[in-house]
Amino acid sequence: MIQVLSPAQVEAARPVGRFVGSTLAQLRERTGPGTNLLDIDAWARELIARAGAVSCYVDYAPSFGRGPFGKVICTSVNDAVLHGLPHDYALRAGDLLTLDFAVSLNGWVADAAVSFVVGEQPDAADQRLIETTRRALAAGIAAAGPGKRIGDISHAIGTVLTGAGFRVNTEFGGHGVGTTMHQDPHVPNNGRPGRGLTLKPGMLLAIEPWVMADTDRLTVDRDGWTLRSSTGCRTAHSEHTVAITRAGAEILTQPA
Repeated sequence: MIQVLSPAQVEAARPVGRFVGSTLAQLRERTGPGTNLLDIDAWARELIARAGAVSCYVDYAPSFGRGPFGKVICTSVNDAVLHGLPHDYALRAGDLLTLDFAVSLNGWVADAAVSFVVGEQPDAADQRLIETTRRALAAGIAAAGPGKRIGDISHAIGTVLTGAGFRVNTEFGGHGVGTTMHQDPHVPNNGRPGRGLTLKPGMLLAIEPWVMADTDRLTVDRDGWTLRSSTGCRTAHSEHTVAITRAGAEILTQPA
């Protein structure tokens, strides 16, 4: 299913974008050495309840996971890059943490992710990983707009990632959102320009570049959810939900 929202519906979706962006900013600020991943999940639950929102993850049970997920946020540490299932682990200074968060508010969904190093300045390798995903995200957003194609976004992302020397996995990438978290179209993190679905004003897309330092192969953790780099290398992931407008692509998940 691909939803195309009216201008009034896009306006109604703005609050969920602001909430997702602000929640990630609050959780990042609150997280430090000694923070347990289960504490982060509990804080996110409290913020969701206070806002009257609904988690997109608790009952999430796709074919590739051992569902339902059961938590309200993904917490991926170091060599984990996607779908990190919160568990009893106290973060250490220098851990590279990705928080990935999606909720529904007033019937509309937004999805975003941020990677950062816990408790200290990142070293050069971690900083490069994180900044490359941020630059790729910015390039993908800049390539999105009415009349553009999904392949234009994918090509822009992939050009940044491969240009920085990283290999790209296209099994998991961006996706449409609307009244549900995962919709068509799939937005791979590499591709050919001028190919794929033509974008229209009113589409909402979650664009999410992610990389692993020295591989493009994933392994699944014993929890049935957490996806890790096959070599144990560090990883990073950046994501925003954007609305396609007549002027281009507007980021909805910026913090308020």
